[in-house]
Amino acid sequence: MTDTGLDFTRRAALGMLSGAFAAAAARAEQAKMQIGETDVLIVVDVQNDFLPGGSLAVPKGDEVIAPINALAQKFAHVILTQDWHTPRHASFASTHSGKKPFETTALRYGTQVLWPDHCVQGSRGAALADALDIAKAELIIRKGYRADTDSYSAFNEADRRPTGLAGYLKERGFKRVFCAGLATDFCVAWTAQDARGAGFDAAVIEDASRGIDTQGSLAAAWEAMAKAGVQRINSAAIA
Repeated sequence: MTDTGLDFTRRAALGMLSGAFAAAAARAEQAKMQIGETDVLIVVDVQNDFLPGGSLAVPKGDEVIAPINALAQKFAHVILTQDWHTPRHASFASTHSGKKPFETTALRYGTQVLWPDHCVQGSRGAALADALDIAKAELIIRKGYRADTDSYSAFNEADRRPTGLAGYLKERGFKRVFCAGLATDFCVAWTAQDARGAGFDAAVIEDASRGIDTQGSLAAAWEAMAKAGVQRINSAAIA
């Protein structure tokens, strides 16, 4: 084969590869989740007390802010949640004589993990992170505001009393819930699972969430979410 013929063959092969890569990229783009009017992003507990320097800081919790801000631009509908505890809340270790943070106690609805005091109503720690930029959020769900009852999920308190969020979403015609925020293994996971229990499709955006991971809680949460039918995705999966 002449040099000219070899060069032509190489160019043809490169052209075929380029075309194949372009086709694959197009298919990947088409496969991304398209966000519409029946989808809602729930941003869970991105509050000062859960960020570095806070009283219950989630490791690298501040890293969720940039991806969440970017995600919020892709959704027409966004809901925020806030832990909103009373002083001397039943979930605080300081409320129980002789107890330390991360120990457990029995409350009327079951076993309760005891936490450092955090997200006390009206405090700086309870405020949403300054860098969170979601002015268009349509609703803020505050949870854990009953002194005797904790609430990880945005849908149900720890004793399974509903917050009203499921009814709100259904009345507005939402079908699919995307969850991100803090912490993956507690409030994010419980919110996603309860979304499934209420009849919604649900996904957790892993790179826009961070976990506490105490005593294997993160792996256990992902397993429980998978069993509940919650999708595990990254931001890149969303068009």
